[in-house]
Amino acid sequence: MIDVARRVQDTIERYDQLDPGDQVVVGVSGGPDSLCLLHVLRCLRDTYGVRLHVAHLNHGTRGRASDADAESVEEVAVGWNLPVTVERRDVPSLADEHGLAFEEAARRIRYAFLAQVAERVGAEKIAVGHNADDQAETVLMHFLRGSGLAGLRGMLPRAPLTEYRLLEPFFRSPVPAEQLPALIRPLLKVPRAAVEGYCYEHGLKPRFDRSNLDTTYFRNRLRHELLPELETYNPNIRNILRHTAAVAAADYDLLVKERDIAWRRILREERETTIVFDQAGWRALPVALQRSTLRQATYRLRQSLRDVTFVHVENAREIALEGETGQQATLPMGLAVTVGYETITVGDADRPAPLPDQPLLWTDEPLPVPVPGSAPLPETDWMLEAQLLSCWNRARVVAPDHPWTAYVDADTLTGPVLLRSRRPGDRFRPYGMGGHSVKVSELMINLKIPAAWRARMPLLVIGNEIAWVCGYRMAEGYTVEAGTRRVAAFRFGRTT
Repeated sequence: MIDVARRVQDTIERYDQLDPGDQVVVGVSGGPDSLCLLHVLRCLRDTYGVRLHVAHLNHGTRGRASDADAESVEEVAVGWNLPVTVERRDVPSLADEHGLAFEEAARRIRYAFLAQVAERVGAEKIAVGHNADDQAETVLMHFLRGSGLAGLRGMLPRAPLTEYRLLEPFFRSPVPAEQLPALIRPLLKVPRAAVEGYCYEHGLKPRFDRSNLDTTYFRNRLRHELLPELETYNPNIRNILRHTAAVAAADYDLLVKERDIAWRRILREERETTIVFDQAGWRALPVALQRSTLRQATYRLRQSLRDVTFVHVENAREIALEGETGQQATLPMGLAVTVGYETITVGDADRPAPLPDQPLLWTDEPLPVPVPGSAPLPETDWMLEAQLLSCWNRARVVAPDHPWTAYVDADTLTGPVLLRSRRPGDRFRPYGMGGHSVKVSELMINLKIPAAWRARMPLLVIGNEIAWVCGYRMAEGYTVEAGTRRVAAFRFGRTT
């Protein structure tokens, strides 16, 4: 016979589930698990120096039976001299309103309710009554749905309330996520049979929810049909599934540590709608870290998303690894992975690739550049400054120390000096190619300038000829040579 109270204590202490002085909201449905949990915690409250607050949510789905559950929980709480909050939600209507399956809506609404009660009473912990059999069912359910290590961990003995992304869209707290109560499961190592035995031994009278027999619900079908069938193959299947969860949880913790190290190394930019990785760095990662960084990026951009399937992740990983520039792979909730020349971007599928923090022209009209003088770039905080140098160091001007600086033979400034964007048919004579010209469009492709940038790349034009593809290449005939008498310096910089 399992000593339920001792096993609960072992779980509490092993996972630091309770601290002295904690206010604990206990979710009580009225069934055997939650009633057992409440009774054990009530017996142990002086041992751990905690205060309990009972919370029950009436889902309003079973008519008088649901009302009787609520009345029973309230009666128990009052009889044990415990504060209690009982509320009602119209779960079917809310499920329809938010486009959620009933089971998913009920789960999220229940956790949101517990979070609201915890916030109201100032609780540090929320305790729920999931048992060891629930854990086996959860692992099997996640396996059948194609989860990775995160799903195969099953339910955690202690986790941040936001770990499972269960609260959206039913609860939004003004406090940071890390300050929300921890979710604890003290019964997670206690089998269902032991829970029921404890209730009988202590004269507890749990309510019976007949909906738990309805095999149209996925979990109930696992519980009443699949697991009993699997036990004919291996009577120890429930323990095996629980051991799988323990192994997966330890492996996942290690993976997360390595992922966080890799994340810092490969991250180029993170915005509210976009996460950009260094392509070479990401492609050099082990496969496990490629998958986990893509999952993490997806979760960070879609915080209400509960699961990303292996199929989504693997397809995105293969495109990111082998795809050509501009190729995309879809992810859930309107996200996509886009391959750039030097980047891997996770962002909105219908959003153009993020533009670089560099000079771009947001006007189709040519922009005059006075020499000497300056030309602010419209709608940006960049400007092009032009100077005539009275003296210069030829070694320095031949090889500028910054790509956004160009030195030009001032005697070639025989026509208007302009900045403009590319035009159809533009050609350019790159320095070092003996006067041979190329199409500007082809040059930008060869220079691996992303397609989204090309129409806004500034070109320095002298007279009718492109002298500088700004930031990239100088033209033949405009560079500083041994016989150059005067030099003009063109430098892009910030206006502030």
